[in-house]
Amino acid sequence: MSLRFPCPNCGADVVFRSPALPNRVCDYCRSMLVRSDSGVAKIGEVAALPFDVSPVQIGMRGRADGKGFEVIGRVRWAWTDGAWNEWLLLFEDGTNAWLGEAMGQFMLLWQQPIGKVRSRTMREMINGKRAIPGTEAQIDKRKLVVADARDVVCIAAEGELPFTAATGWTLYSVDLRGRSGECATLQRDDQETTFYQGRYVTLAELAPRGLRAIEGWALPSYAA
Repeated sequence: MSLRFPCPNCGADVVFRSPALPNRVCDYCRSMLVRSDSGVAKIGEVAALPFDVSPVQIGMRGRADGKGFEVIGRVRWAWTDGAWNEWLLLFEDGTNAWLGEAMGQFMLLWQQPIGKVRSRTMREMINGKRAIPGTEAQIDKRKLVVADARDVVCIAAEGELPFTAATGWTLYSVDLRGRSGECATLQRDDQETTFYQGRYVTLAELAPRGLRAIEGWALPSYAA
């Protein structure tokens, strides 16, 4: 059930569509809002999103694993040589997942309990060790390889989110890849470590509707 509140900063209507997603960026004044039992409070402001050429946007709909979803949030991350998007998908059954988008590739990822990670290599990363690209790690009896590891910073966010994505928030992020399209991401800061697991997908596989129009780019036939 959706909950509606006036933004405590500008008064605009703010919608929260899932109890599991207590954070929201106001679409009008870009205040970072947090919902609690006592209402909605402003805890800061979020930088404006820089221009990019992603075909994904808030409101895009699609299907994955037989379930419909809608894109309801985004975090934009950057490192020394570039940036990428992580789009939050809200499924029709109330669950959520992330669609990572970087250099034209897409990773569909679900958050997993950190206690599920048993690999010695992964536990060392969780406990603070820096990852070395090319290192193998076993996850669910499958071998994945560290594709990259870097310090990243949140530069902007929009929509509904499960956490506070403050501008300037820094993380250490590790991406792993398997031979059959499996992927995983581990992210940590001084307070917490999170682990996500999933697979590489194409936009066509997600049967998207409501892609963003980009000048000079023809809408794919599967999304028409």
